[in-house]
Amino acid sequence: MTAISLEFYPPKNDEQRAQLDRTVRRLAPRAPQFVSVTFGAGGSTLSYTPETVRSLRQDHGLDAAPHLSCMGGTRAELRELLQLYRALGCRRIVALRGDLPSGMARMGEFRYASDLVAFIREEHGDHFRIEVGCYPETHPQAEDALADLRHFKAKVDAGADSAITQYFFNADAYFRFVDDVRAAGVGIPVIPGIMPISNFSQLRRFSEACGAEIPRWMAKRMQAYGDDAESIREFAADAVAAMCRRLLEGGAPELHFYTLNLAKPTEAVLSRLG
Repeated sequence: MTAISLEFYPPKNDEQRAQLDRTVRRLAPRAPQFVSVTFGAGGSTLSYTPETVRSLRQDHGLDAAPHLSCMGGTRAELRELLQLYRALGCRRIVALRGDLPSGMARMGEFRYASDLVAFIREEHGDHFRIEVGCYPETHPQAEDALADLRHFKAKVDAGADSAITQYFFNADAYFRFVDDVRAAGVGIPVIPGIMPISNFSQLRRFSEACGAEIPRWMAKRMQAYGDDAESIREFAADAVAAMCRRLLEGGAPELHFYTLNLAKPTEAVLSRLG
C-alpha cells in the first residue's frame, strides 16, 4: 500500500468545518501516515490551526502535524504555540518561512525557516520530527537554483528530519532535485507534494503564485475540454496518478497530497494507484 500523508487547511466557519469533517471521514480509511494543517497567519486566525489539530487528533484519531511559520509572530508567541502542540500530543511539526499575509507590515522575529528549525531544536530537542518545504522547480523568490539549494541545505543543517516539496507536474524536476540535494550531501527523505486537480483556472492561479509549472501539453488538453468539468477531472486524475506511479517507481518515499479540504480529487488519484 502506498504510504501517504495529507494536507488540510483550518476551517474558519461552521460550513467549512462540516466540509472538512466530511473530507476527513472519506480520506481517513486511506490510513495516512500523518496529516498536516496549514498555518492561519495574522491576528485571530492564529487560533484556527491549533483548533483543527486538536479536532483531527481527538475526533478522528489522526497524527496531526501543525504548520509553523516565521510569520507566526514573536519568539514568545511561537514558544507558546510549540508548548500547546506538545501538550496536544503532537510529535511532528512542519516548519516553513511562510509568506507575509496581505495587510501585515512586518516579518516575525525569524527571517528564514532555518532559523525557525534551529529554534524548535533549541526549545524541544528531538521531541518533534521537523518537516520543511523544498522546491524542485526553485522557490519563486530565490536568486537562482543554486542559492535555493543552499537555503534548503541550511534547513537540514539546522535540524530538519525530512522535506515535503512544493507540488509539481514534472517528475523529472523531482528526480533532478533529489540528485542535486544528494550531491550536496543532504540525505533526508524528500517527499513529493502532489496537487490533485479539481479546477483548472484555480490551479493556474495557484501555480502562477507559487512558481509551479503546468506542462504545456496538460494545460492545452484541459483548455480543450472547456466547461466539461467531468472530462477535466478524469483527465487530471489519470495524469496525476501516472506521475505518482513514476515517482514511486523512481524511489519516492511516500506521497503528500494537498487536498484543499476536498476528498474527491485525492480519492480519484489514489483509486487509480490501487
